[in-house]
Amino acid sequence: MAISHPLIVQTAKASFPKADLSIPHVSGGASASAEAIINQALLKEAQELVNSQGSLEDPRAEMIGYYELKTNEKDIFSLSLFNYAYTGGAHGMTLQHSLTFKASTGKIYTLAELFKPGSDYVSRINKFVAAGIKARNIETLEPFTSIAPDQPFYVADRSLVIYFGLYELAAYVYGFLYFPISVFELQDIVNEDGPLGPMLAGD
Repeated sequence: MAISHPLIVQTAKASFPKADLSIPHVSGGASASAEAIINQALLKEAQELVNSQGSLEDPRAEMIGYYELKTNEKDIFSLSLFNYAYTGGAHGMTLQHSLTFKASTGKIYTLAELFKPGSDYVSRINKFVAAGIKARNIETLEPFTSIAPDQPFYVADRSLVIYFGLYELAAYVYGFLYFPISVFELQDIVNEDGPLGPMLAGD
């Protein structure tokens, strides 16, 4: 495998009335065109999160956008964008959207593309989520049956992390619910050309 250097990540600031956003901007990769694709996707996603929060007309309203890097190695770039907004009511709302790229091309991966075609990845992941709910005594709003085929995820620490948004699986007090699954637990169905493939290899 060719040596892949981490992308350089800097923070671009964007502000408008009652809002302060920190948006990641990448550089230093092997391909300027891939960097442009990644940066365009990050900016688009940050804007969509803003739009999803609704109006900031309430005098007390505020919005904060930020991000967390998850993986930046082995030609894989995975991160989460967050947007917190208080628009009135009992409490604010935080949205999260994660993106996982191939750094050298800018390709964005779906959950299905992490696995071999035709593999029943949903059922495999469901077992880990169900076990996690039971082990942590999470009181779900409805009995857990299955993740969505495009359930939100990111890649971190040689793990696939499946997560659920606020109110999606349990009450607001639980916050985001994360279920990390070691890539080695999924090794037999991993698409070796996708983001999980390099995580199976030795350093």
